[in-house]
Amino acid sequence: MSAFVHIPGHFGEWLQGRLGPEGAVALVTLSAPDLGLDARHRPGRGLRIHGAGLSPARGRAFLERIGAGLFGQVVVRPVVAPGLGTGVSTAALLALARLAGVGAPEEMLAKACIAAEGASDPLMFAAPDRLLWASRQGCSLGLLPPLPRYEILGGFEGPPVRTEPRDTAFPDISDLVARWQAGPTLADLAALASESAARSSRLRGPAVESAPALAARLGALGWMRAHTGPARGLIFAPGRVPTGAEALLRAAGWRGILRLRGGTR
Repeated sequence: MSAFVHIPGHFGEWLQGRLGPEGAVALVTLSAPDLGLDARHRPGRGLRIHGAGLSPARGRAFLERIGAGLFGQVVVRPVVAPGLGTGVSTAALLALARLAGVGAPEEMLAKACIAAEGASDPLMFAAPDRLLWASRQGCSLGLLPPLPRYEILGGFEGPPVRTEPRDTAFPDISDLVARWQAGPTLADLAALASESAARSSRLRGPAVESAPALAARLGALGWMRAHTGPARGLIFAPGRVPTGAEALLRAAGWRGILRLRGGTR
């Protein structure tokens, strides 16, 4: 009998960088439950995995680390292609765990993802955007305040970029994290996300970003990005995305236009 799971994804990060010049790489993810991937399992012999770039060898090694067995064929269908900044690689591993009947403890799953890939998004947690996440260590560095309600108009600009676990060339964001921990308003959140994105682009590229000009033209509060990958988004108060904004993003070369809503206060 076949089984089906959906693993929520994310859409880049509100913040990402180092906690001090030599500190850990840390991030605050932007949850995107409708992204991520779907996975279907049909029992059988051995383990065959199709989709998301996940090899059977890596899948078996991950399952061994969490003490689970899974046999048969697994077909993984990401909502968007890998490498765009939506957490497909982490979600694919978590799909194997769920199909094998393992959903907790979350900390164990995070460590197993790190062992398999060297980096991880916090998708195994129910509220990943409430965590200050050490993405190369697979652990939370602290609980963050609830997010204000927001709306993101986003898309993808540029080619896919895979995360390189040994890449730690990120800007220092310790000052931004301190302000985030104080419980930002939506305007504060947008300003902090914009600054994190701008620091990353100055250090890592691309040299030219269209998002800041689009944010100004459309009256957005700010912009955000996948700090590895082409996901970009404009930050608005709920219901304040102007008519025709999607067409303007497409004209600027953005693809896969989408809207995300979240926050609880």
